[in-house]
Amino acid sequence: MKKMTRARLDPTTMPDWQIAELGEEYLKPISDLASELGIKKDELAEYDTFYGKIDAASIIERMDAPTAKRAKYIDVTAITPTPLGEGKTTTTMGLLQGLGKLGYNPVGTIRQPSGGPTFNIKGSASGGGLAQCLPLSPLSLGLTGDIDAVSNANNLCMTALTARMQHENNYDDDQLAKRNLERLDIDPERVNMRWALDFCAQALRNITIGKGGRLDGLEMSSGFYIAVASEVMAVLAMSRNLSDLRNRMSKIVVAWTRSGKPVTTSDLEVDGAMTAWMLRALNPTLMQTLEGQAVLVHAGPFANIAVGQSSVIADRVGELVGDFLVTESGFGADIGFEKFCNVKCRAANMKPDAAVVVATIRALKLHGGGPPVKPGSKLDEAYTRENIKLVESGCDNLRAHIENVHNSGVVPVVCVNSFYTDTPAEHAVVRRVAEESGALFAISEHWLKGGEGAIELAEAVVKTSSMPSSFKYLYSLEEPLSDRIEKIAKDVYGADGVEYSDEAAYKLRVAESDPATSTMPICMAKTQYSLSHDPELKGRPRGWTLPITDFLTYSGAGFVVPVAGDIKLMPGTGSDPAYRRIDVDVSTGRVKGLY
Repeated sequence: MKKMTRARLDPTTMPDWQIAELGEEYLKPISDLASELGIKKDELAEYDTFYGKIDAASIIERMDAPTAKRAKYIDVTAITPTPLGEGKTTTTMGLLQGLGKLGYNPVGTIRQPSGGPTFNIKGSASGGGLAQCLPLSPLSLGLTGDIDAVSNANNLCMTALTARMQHENNYDDDQLAKRNLERLDIDPERVNMRWALDFCAQALRNITIGKGGRLDGLEMSSGFYIAVASEVMAVLAMSRNLSDLRNRMSKIVVAWTRSGKPVTTSDLEVDGAMTAWMLRALNPTLMQTLEGQAVLVHAGPFANIAVGQSSVIADRVGELVGDFLVTESGFGADIGFEKFCNVKCRAANMKPDAAVVVATIRALKLHGGGPPVKPGSKLDEAYTRENIKLVESGCDNLRAHIENVHNSGVVPVVCVNSFYTDTPAEHAVVRRVAEESGALFAISEHWLKGGEGAIELAEAVVKTSSMPSSFKYLYSLEEPLSDRIEKIAKDVYGADGVEYSDEAAYKLRVAESDPATSTMPICMAKTQYSLSHDPELKGRPRGWTLPITDFLTYSGAGFVVPVAGDIKLMPGTGSDPAYRRIDVDVSTGRVKGLY
């Protein structure tokens, strides 16, 4: 591994993909990195020189014991972001590199980038500048096939469902019996599941399938969601091991009968085959930062429409092989961090020692009343010139996220992900607000300087994680579902209350009457662009009510999903997507244009 020099890698003049390409010459062979972590040779399956799958079950069985040393557990979250994102993954990579500069052996756990945002507007979730997870091209273009496995398992289930519905439509009970089938009597109007595709394909949100004759399927309404919104992905993220994955896979509710009974993957006898598809996705992929710190990449659910966490399995490995385990939750502390605490930590039986709240001056100005921030459009001068008033006003949003972290019993570290357009006076405002709110504060220049620029952040995290932890869940699973939903709405989002559509109210009553469903955690589906359900309400909205428009049950993943407002499980592709700039250098075969 060569020593990296900033003169060769300059983020002020080079795009991320070029830094990533040149940066590969500084990486460790993945076998060396695995050895440094105490991972045995036969516990690593190399896919390439710089990344490979690890045998999580073997590592956990060998290393997990009551006396085993556990890493300090750090979650990286953020304030409410702009559509451009505020750099949580970049900060996660920078923090790992900063901890490395301090002499620690940290491990990161992040989600696999989805093809949807990678080829759309936001880009790959790999970090940026001198704080990246590498190698970039494999990470951004399918990696070791986990999302493909999720899509295939999901679509195999849909194939089984639609085939069963066709046969039940074409044959009477005697004919079904001859084929060793019992009539399930599935209601075509109450199919929960959809087909999965890992792109933002809004034209496939609502479709009609089965057109043609009796051999072409049963004609009915259907549609696609993005693969990372599939319950199969949530099952992968929440499972502790293969046995748990197999059990959860059998509980997925695919549809309902005409008499109102749930139809599961087990009823369709497809759960075993779905698990077979998921075998190759069960283990995390070991990668590294630009400066050689370990990163486990696994699962990829979004936080606005799903649980928004990397896998429990990756975290169980990370806490055994590192001094610090740094994980990232999707979007802000209102959705990603809340689900981290109340869903993931329950499933993993782990407790965080600290949380980093990432903020940018740009996002604070937006929440302070600044003009709209639109991907593909030039930033207004308000975001590139000093404006203390906008920053001051926008800090109300920051206060809400600090309070959300405090309410979990964890001390937050507010990290300003520094841009070159920021000014010392603007940083001073954020420092004052953070410290007045009981948080530690750090400015980090990891994008520009790598680990050297994140030392202040790393020191703050080390200090915070050594403080006594009083972590607690927001709610008890014994409380009624409606009480828990209201608690999230009021205590986390700042709503005055909750109102339900007739359909959502009915589904809630059904869920509360079921002993199994009624004790599941809450995984709210809500916009990431506001503390409220309305993406246009910036800052810290007050005097509003949270509308629950639907209520979904994810029995396999093990949580219920109240849907707040208008949430699309299949995002749309914008007018200036990233794929317009992605290409291949035919002379080298290298991918260019990723970011």
